[in-house]
Amino acid sequence: MTSFLSTLARPLLGSLALAGCAPLDLLDAVVATTAEERRLGVAYGPGPRQRLDLYLPAPGARPPAVVVFVHGGSWSEGRRGQYRFVGQELATRGYVAVVPDYRLHPEGRWPGFVEDVAAAVAWTVRNATDLGGDPGRIVLMGHSAGAYNAAMVATEPKWLAAHGIDRAAIAGFVGLSGPYDFLPLADPVTRRVFGHVESPEATQPVRVAAAGAPPTLLVHGGDDDTVLPRNSHRLAERMRSLGVPVTLRLHAGTGHAGTVLAFSPLSRDDPPVASELARFVADLPAAPGVQSASEGFAAR
Repeated sequence: MTSFLSTLARPLLGSLALAGCAPLDLLDAVVATTAEERRLGVAYGPGPRQRLDLYLPAPGARPPAVVVFVHGGSWSEGRRGQYRFVGQELATRGYVAVVPDYRLHPEGRWPGFVEDVAAAVAWTVRNATDLGGDPGRIVLMGHSAGAYNAAMVATEPKWLAAHGIDRAAIAGFVGLSGPYDFLPLADPVTRRVFGHVESPEATQPVRVAAAGAPPTLLVHGGDDDTVLPRNSHRLAERMRSLGVPVTLRLHAGTGHAGTVLAFSPLSRDDPPVASELARFVADLPAAPGVQSASEGFAAR
């Protein structure tokens, strides 16, 4: 049954979904600051957009999983501070949350934004233990264009290999409403961002995904007319053909932004994306070749 709070929040969240980035600022303004520890503007590279925010949960009985969340924005807009509500929700649920920025188009022409996400993930792999997190349970998650960036890093080994990191260090990948198969470049956004690429097939997760990718959770709104659900269907088919464990969740009545707005306390778990994430992470085996910490950790 839909909660009373969620029922009241639906009109507001619908307006946020339609109106774009400015309402995300409004959402963060009305979301109460919680008690998690925050470290803002940590550098993972030399560029002004190569910064990330950390949301650390209260110390617990065992090191928590680490979730790297990559925001969307058509590869040309958005900033990490607009997704404080995601970082807070993840920390409230007991995860170390890492929310990076990345270069945007036109400065960040492909593959610049993918390279930046790979650099942020590499930073996370190297610092997971110092953050109190479990280095064997690092999960890469993104929404929309951010899901695309995350998918490229999770499915094609070369991006992390450029930083001396084996892709096997990633325990899981979660894609929310992501574009994974958008050839030919018929949409004005994709033509603008990817039109200069000599081999467009190299930009498509469904084309470059390789065996050994991490277990995958794909979530999509059934009413998404910005990024059609077929993108998640096709990536799921591709991953299964490679022997990768895949869970696909489609939510009827949910549009493009609904899968990330579900992390807002105004509409928590309606649709139940946060709960799906929790079950997915709980069932993940430790990343191959990475020792997973299973007991207590030093207080921060």
